[in-house]
Amino acid sequence: MTLTPLEKPMKYLHTMIRVRDLDATLKFFCEGLGLRETRRMDNAPGKYTLVFLAADETPDAEIELTYNWPASDGAPTEDYGSARNFGHLAFRVDDVYATCAHLQAMGVTINRPPRDGHMAFVRSPDLISVELLQKGERLPPREPWASMPNTGSW
Repeated sequence: MTLTPLEKPMKYLHTMIRVRDLDATLKFFCEGLGLRETRRMDNAPGKYTLVFLAADETPDAEIELTYNWPASDGAPTEDYGSARNFGHLAFRVDDVYATCAHLQAMGVTINRPPRDGHMAFVRSPDLISVELLQKGERLPPREPWASMPNTGSW
């Protein structure tokens, strides 16, 4: 039996996001969320850098960071706006409270705190919404998260 293209198994590869500040974005995703850089490609003729990141638990599901080099005068080559045209990335975490506390200590705003012990939202330096979901059952409500209001948008 021959499978049609739609019947053949498909493999998820990556999600690409354009970034304004590659160093700040790498700090957010690597130091903040624990992803690791899997590969990098600088394309001088195209004037861009691609950096691929993955979580240890899901090494084949990558995030591709695309950094378009600034113009010779240092000005950005493109305005990405508020990034609301992109939904969000989602990561399962072992402890949503500890992850939020770690990100907050790095100066990241917790836009939607994990009041329910299950879900939180933050934004990357490039305004990409990132959903953090508690692994397993919800954690019992805990301060300061239980009474913390939402901030901004996600």
